[in-house]
Amino acid sequence: MEQKYDVIVIGGGAAGLQCAIEAGRRGRRVLVLEHNQQLGRKILISGGGRCNFTNIHASPDQYLSSNPRFCISALSRYTPQHFLNRIAEHKIAWFEKKLGQLFCLDSARQIVDMLRIECENAGVTIRLGARVESVDKPGAFCVKTNFGELQSDAVVVAAGGLSVPKVGASDIGYRIARRFDHKIVEPRPALAPLTFFDADRHWSELRGVSLDACVRFQKTEFRENILFSHRGLSGPAILQISSYWRDGEKLLIDLLPDRDAGEMLERDKTRRCLMSVWLGQFWPQRFARKWCEANGLNKPIHQMNDPERRRAAEVIHRWPMRMQSTEGYGKAEVTLGGVDTRELSSKTMESRKAPGLYFIGEVVDVTGWLGGYNFQWAWASGHCAGESV
Repeated sequence: MEQKYDVIVIGGGAAGLQCAIEAGRRGRRVLVLEHNQQLGRKILISGGGRCNFTNIHASPDQYLSSNPRFCISALSRYTPQHFLNRIAEHKIAWFEKKLGQLFCLDSARQIVDMLRIECENAGVTIRLGARVESVDKPGAFCVKTNFGELQSDAVVVAAGGLSVPKVGASDIGYRIARRFDHKIVEPRPALAPLTFFDADRHWSELRGVSLDACVRFQKTEFRENILFSHRGLSGPAILQISSYWRDGEKLLIDLLPDRDAGEMLERDKTRRCLMSVWLGQFWPQRFARKWCEANGLNKPIHQMNDPERRRAAEVIHRWPMRMQSTEGYGKAEVTLGGVDTRELSSKTMESRKAPGLYFIGEVVDVTGWLGGYNFQWAWASGHCAGESV
């Protein structure tokens, strides 16, 4: 194995491979170090095995960062259409599931194969099972691995975050950043299910029940399904809000979005059915019964007075649910936080503290919404670094 390269990329995921391809096409001698025994393991398991590879609506508005403007340059220079043009060249069929989310029609393996082929065509060397132990810069960069010491003029850290440890997530990216005096915005699980406090564990009786809802935390809200699980709440709306929510805080859930429960109850105030039966028009019956019992509202509608109907409408549209925590990195799709972007160039992803050192993808403090946005950040940040490195 050659010991000297122009560029060493640490991480063989979406961002790392994208960067390697761009740099290789520019004539750089590129080595990708991947600690797993296969490339793109997170790509392979994403989207239920079909890889939600981008979102056609991707813009800076769907990304969280302590430095919100940082992602503008990269996302504008490499758009979802750029990626669609690439997969068209490789004849990969795709479909839009919902809300601009694009998936492979066949398998996520097609995306990994495309990246592997493009690496080969660009002359990129890939080493699997390569564990990086440290990175130093006595002159050129020195990367210590289980295969020995390697040298390069530039190092790109694309090691990902702490989410999905079953595919080998580690903190090596943060350790390298700290070695070169970079600040780290506190990492925490994002796009993750939330857990109940012990007093609310009775809601787990509804595990498997799903319903359309609008979930709010402070000024942020998401409208999609919520899902009751054996530990807490999940589903797209909960995963989305988890990136904004903090441990122990209260959510407000609108259980009848696009409807006015107050007007409907006023209209139907002479109905002789139980409130749970009435709500069963809109919700799964199991949920309607338990929700009414828990809120002291399971009585015939015609026996409810005006204050009771107003209270029912208020709770329907603003059901408060205080959640305990996320289910952690094991169930989180991504890691929020990471390398502080104020210490990176937004045009190249290069460190302002250590010339020749780059950080891209999930290891950086840029986190997208659920639905292909994080893959788009991987492609865009990898592209920017690959054009510069």
